[in-house]
Amino acid sequence: MAQIYYPETGDITVNGVLVPFIELGVGFSPELTGHDNVYLNGALMGFSTKEIDAMYDDIVDFAELGEFMEQKIKNYSSGMLVRLAFSMAIRAQSDILLLDEILAVGDEAFQRKCYAYFAKLRREKKTVILVTHSMDSVQRFCNRAILIHDGDLKIDGSPLEVAQAYQELNSQRLDLASLEEQFAGASADAERKQEQEEAARQRRENVDVAVTHSVSQDKLTFDIDLEPKRTLEDAVFTFVINSEVGEIVFRVASDDKNVNQTIDFTEGHKSHIHLEIDNIFPNGIFSVQVAVKKSDRSDNYLMANNVLLFEVHAPVDVSQNWKPPFDFIVTSQKG
Repeated sequence: MAQIYYPETGDITVNGVLVPFIELGVGFSPELTGHDNVYLNGALMGFSTKEIDAMYDDIVDFAELGEFMEQKIKNYSSGMLVRLAFSMAIRAQSDILLLDEILAVGDEAFQRKCYAYFAKLRREKKTVILVTHSMDSVQRFCNRAILIHDGDLKIDGSPLEVAQAYQELNSQRLDLASLEEQFAGASADAERKQEQEEAARQRRENVDVAVTHSVSQDKLTFDIDLEPKRTLEDAVFTFVINSEVGEIVFRVASDDKNVNQTIDFTEGHKSHIHLEIDNIFPNGIFSVQVAVKKSDRSDNYLMANNVLLFEVHAPVDVSQNWKPPFDFIVTSQKG
């Protein structure tokens, strides 16, 4: 893909400008200073001296190497080298960035800078191809993943599926044949169909649900209508928002201490839930799961996954650790 090697068979089509970031220090001369290497590497990337002059301060500030730029880079640590190299790479006007394990080097603060840059690329609808053994990075940033083993493509699916398969493969809990069967399209389709059929049965026999929503810059608003088909004993309602990699990012239940709202699940007694959540969500596509369960969680009257999908375009990047304020209001209506 980076045109370092050419495939013996098959074709690769690249739409747009691709910048590979595969080996630390490629294009750098160890006998030159950091300052001189910026100009050397910039020239190799096609920038003029005037263009490098204009971006030099930004490159140094991002790499946080101001006091070391007049030292020869042969004296740099690997972390210092990757910071300078990455700061150079992101100056290229590219449509596709190809990264190979470079996030394994560098301190936590620098990695946060890299993550913020990836989030920016994602907002701009650009492509990042990340080759890595870090399943945390895959699940955090990717919306599609593939597992390659011994040169063969084994699984092409969601980041969560591939991360689980990778971990199982490396822990030797499953052999490759089992993994391929588990994540084969036909098997996944059958599982989803079974899940959908069970949810449809629960809606017919236990409780039906309808969910609508709206997204604004300040609020996420959800309106949920519940219609019990029979009287459900000791039931509570739960509402979950999952990220596109399957991570739970928001959860609320009617019996939570900060909610404590009673919902009447008597047959023929309809209820409406109005949920408003402060929109401090990160960028991404999210899915909603709603459920009605016994209060001790021993049984599900209803478990409906992916009842709707919605997308958030965040104006700023936010931390993974966030708890948005919300309002949860229940009203009852006799059918």
